[in-house]
Amino acid sequence: MKKSVRMAVLPVAGLGTRFLPATKAIPKEMLTVVDRPVVQHVVDEARAAGIEHFVFVTGRNKGMIEDHFDNSYELEDTLERRGKLKELAGLKADMLPTGGASFTRQQAPLGLGHAVWCARDIIGNEPFALLLPDMLHHTAGKGCLAEMIEAYNSHGGNHVAVAPVPDDQTHQYGIVGVKDRAAKVSQIIEMVEKPPKGTAPSNLHITGRYILQPSIFRLLAEQEKGAGGEVQLTDSMIRLSQSEPFFAVRFDGDIYDTGSKIGFLTANMAYGLGRAELAGELKSEIERLLKR
Repeated sequence: MKKSVRMAVLPVAGLGTRFLPATKAIPKEMLTVVDRPVVQHVVDEARAAGIEHFVFVTGRNKGMIEDHFDNSYELEDTLERRGKLKELAGLKADMLPTGGASFTRQQAPLGLGHAVWCARDIIGNEPFALLLPDMLHHTAGKGCLAEMIEAYNSHGGNHVAVAPVPDDQTHQYGIVGVKDRAAKVSQIIEMVEKPPKGTAPSNLHITGRYILQPSIFRLLAEQEKGAGGEVQLTDSMIRLSQSEPFFAVRFDGDIYDTGSKIGFLTANMAYGLGRAELAGELKSEIERLLKR
């Protein structure tokens, strides 16, 4: 019987060097897009998809993330005494249920594959979602992970979110080849990490959302270091695809890489314009700046 996807892994141990000096003391995942930390936006997406338990793979100086998802009695008491009930309700709505979060430490920066492997004992023998917190998937419709879980419930196996990129940029991404490029969900027939120019099997790149079977942990445990001297998740997924099916789920919304300065700034504009109370004034300010 196929097990449901109820757990999610979020690797949050990265140093955020592209945002120094801002990230010298603040985890990059806690930088805000409008008024919510980047990691909160990703948790929101996962909770909307039905995820019940979150496993955060952290590193040194990431305690602020754990504090963010904990109760803050002093703040809540102050808000209540001052009658700021709307703000208090918002804080409580964002709280994860008791026992709904686990934190484990990646003690050395050995790559995404190693970070996922660090969650093995908490995940156990269950399929799980993996969400890269740098990558915001923005849509007015059903969230990316919700679409993936819907596809998983129909097909089982392993799933990877994909989206098209220009053909001349495929060498910058992990790329998949699929049976039917026009389909919303299609079986993957090839996976390549940053293929040389002109050799990519398609223009569909992996966007940072996965549903993986626990059998990936065994492969990660014995996976040798790959590109950049790190344990690459894609290498183990390629090996797993030889014995288990992988499916690509095409995401049709906007994707913002908040690990880059342009992606982060663009995400703030996009999410701000999506807020009714901010959109009009923000648009006017953008237009004013463009006229300079």
